[in-house]
Amino acid sequence: MTLEEYISIHSTPENEVLEAIARDTHVHILNPHMLSGHVQGRFLSMLSYMIRPKRILELGTFTGYSALCLAEGLEEGGQVVTIEHNDELEDTIRRNLARSPLGDKIELIIGDCKEILSTFHTASADRKNSQLSTLFNLVFIDADKREYCAYLELVYPLVPVGGFILADNTLWDGHIIDPAYDRDKQTLGLRAFNDQLAQDTRFEQVILPLRDGLTLIRKIR
Repeated sequence: MTLEEYISIHSTPENEVLEAIARDTHVHILNPHMLSGHVQGRFLSMLSYMIRPKRILELGTFTGYSALCLAEGLEEGGQVVTIEHNDELEDTIRRNLARSPLGDKIELIIGDCKEILSTFHTASADRKNSQLSTLFNLVFIDADKREYCAYLELVYPLVPVGGFILADNTLWDGHIIDPAYDRDKQTLGLRAFNDQLAQDTRFEQVILPLRDGLTLIRKIR
């Protein structure tokens, strides 16, 4: 038995809907390793329950697994807004969300994350008292690794002081410290993100060695 298997066995099981989504993703979808999976999914759910957010923003939906996990801890009447760039996944995502009673709490937007986030800023500027309706208590970043620094700046105004941001894949299967990946653009993007965050006094953060690396960030100013 591996340590990863031991951790999975001793963590609360995923529900039947999530198990089915995970199975179907591995059978039918390219790059199924991009799925959050059982243990990380339970962590996302647990964190959401601890924060009890009114609104959650997710960058990178993939097949909808992580969005459903995050939705588990929403405050009554809460909402997850999730953005996915790959329009070929839209039918799969909507079908998976419809499998769960939590699907109605999730709004799917298909498009480029940076462009969509820019429209959030424009809408916020155009609406009186719009800050109350545009802030997100929790943001989960799991999209293009080359754009993590840009995503951080774009979500910063959308998160209240004391709010949380999660960034996935921040250890990148160990590539983050491997010289063999010094020319890989995704690795370079993640290195730049980690380095920038370490010097940024607007946040407090800790990198958790969960799966592929998960950074938990709190906005402090």
